[in-house]
Amino acid sequence: MTYPQDPNNPYGQQYGQQYGYQQPGYPQYPGYPGGYQPPVEGSGLAVGSLVCSILGLVLCFAVGIAGIIMGHIAYGKAKRGVADGQGLALAGIIIGYCAVALNIGLFALFIGIGAFSGWR
Repeated sequence: MTYPQDPNNPYGQQYGQQYGYQQPGYPQYPGYPGGYQPPVEGSGLAVGSLVCSILGLVLCFAVGIAGIIMGHIAYGKAKRGVADGQGLALAGIIIGYCAVALNIGLFALFIGIGAFSGWR
């Protein structure tokens, strides 16, 4: 079956069918974007957790406890996808628990040395 030719384009349909070309149509417009995604928070809380936990090794166990608390908050936010820094938060939690355990152990050691040395 042959189609009638367009008088404005004598080569159009027959030429396109012979060589596999199609006549250009209207351009497609892109769809609407998926929606607004809120920006992801940085890893400030996770970095603060790591810093407090490291300082808890040197200073006192109260700073280590602050590092543990901030680490758990930052880790929860990172797991939900609200913030970055899941690895830093986990490192802050681990180092914070080690710092608290080390400080409690050293405190018990000093109390034990003082109690059994006859120090008054």
